[in-house]
Amino acid sequence: MTKCSLGHEYGKCLVEMGKRYPNLVALEADLQESTQSILFKKAYPDRYFEIGVAEQNMVDVAAGLALAGKIPVTHTFAIFNSMRACEQVRTSVAYPKLNVKFFVSHSGTSCGSAGTTHHAIEDIAIMRVIPNMTVLVPGDARELRQVVEAALAYDGPVYIRLGAGEAEDVYTDSMTFSIGKATQLCSGNDATIISTGSLMYEAVEAAGILSKDFGIQARVLQMASIKPIDREAIINAARETGCIVTIEDHNVIGGLGGAVCEVVAEAFPVRVHRIGVQDHFCDVGSADYLSKKEGLTTANIVQVVNQIVSL
Repeated sequence: MTKCSLGHEYGKCLVEMGKRYPNLVALEADLQESTQSILFKKAYPDRYFEIGVAEQNMVDVAAGLALAGKIPVTHTFAIFNSMRACEQVRTSVAYPKLNVKFFVSHSGTSCGSAGTTHHAIEDIAIMRVIPNMTVLVPGDARELRQVVEAALAYDGPVYIRLGAGEAEDVYTDSMTFSIGKATQLCSGNDATIISTGSLMYEAVEAAGILSKDFGIQARVLQMASIKPIDREAIINAARETGCIVTIEDHNVIGGLGGAVCEVVAEAFPVRVHRIGVQDHFCDVGSADYLSKKEGLTTANIVQVVNQIVSL
């Protein structure tokens, strides 16, 4: 497996999509190098709009461009899109179901030492509760490309969430992303691990250790499509494996874990353990430090699955 910057991969992908969609335009809120929208700017300067530190205005401009027949893609950090511009996302774009794509970077704790003001641990919860909104969280370069293609082909608002830094490759050439569907990364009937974003790498690593060292065959589902979520895959996992562990770089309330619990509670109740930020503001420190402190690690997944299987 190899690491790559998902931000850079996204920037290259958006340039390629610009060739396919001549009505694709990009909007930026003064973070062009961080979001890598700068690559689109260089390729299509007449289709690129720098709005500045004015996220609310950016969303309203995007709404106007969508009404004019364009496919606008906005760019900023996750925390600013989901909070500063939440009202505009809801009322100007989601309510009329306009064809705007919201690309956000530096999600979860990946902003690290930038601190609590930049840690986006609530954004999935905020975005998925908005009607008409689709929420996608890809985890590696192959999945990211498929997510971007699917988002642009879909007619309606889409929130695409990436962390900062590099991600390990997990997807193989045979794996296919579809909106509303999970991707099975590992088979197993003793437990299920459901991941989202780049934590699918830790989930697959944990499944390997569980099989080799403990004889536990864990199914791994990558849930890049948080909304709509793959109810069928979750229900089958509950029925066939008897317990579920979710892992996400987000508050355990309202994110992937909450969404999975909603499905399980209604359709096939089993034990679910949610790994993520345990409803508190995080410390200030490097992204690696915060990942370890919040238990977003292979070792913690292994420990939790062992505990839940033995109950």
